[in-house]
Amino acid sequence: MAIVNKVEKKVKTTKDNVIKYQIITYCFFNDIQISSSDLDCLAELANNKDIELTKFCDLITEKQIFKSSQSARNAVTKASKKFLISKTGKNKKTIRLSDNMEVQKDGTIFLDFKILGNES
Repeated sequence: MAIVNKVEKKVKTTKDNVIKYQIITYCFFNDIQISSSDLDCLAELANNKDIELTKFCDLITEKQIFKSSQSARNAVTKASKKFLISKTGKNKKTIRLSDNMEVQKDGTIFLDFKILGNES
């Protein structure tokens, strides 16, 4: 019979932190490296659903996540190349968090992750 060391933690936090945690977890298990600013950018995008690219870049610049709209646009392009963001449209592009991430963002969110680390 195998012995398992179980760690159980219960935390009550903000909805924004729960969204960030889901993004970090997705990136960790898919071996995608993101910076703190990228994480803040993705969390903000999760809260805005479908939004026009220029409007979003201006928004995250106003929130001082990035210093300029061009820096924000570069971060969005980088995240898009990592398949974290999906873009639609030609002239006025609309962006959203990738559906592959399956980030829950509406209502009260309860996360229940069960992760087993095996010795091989």
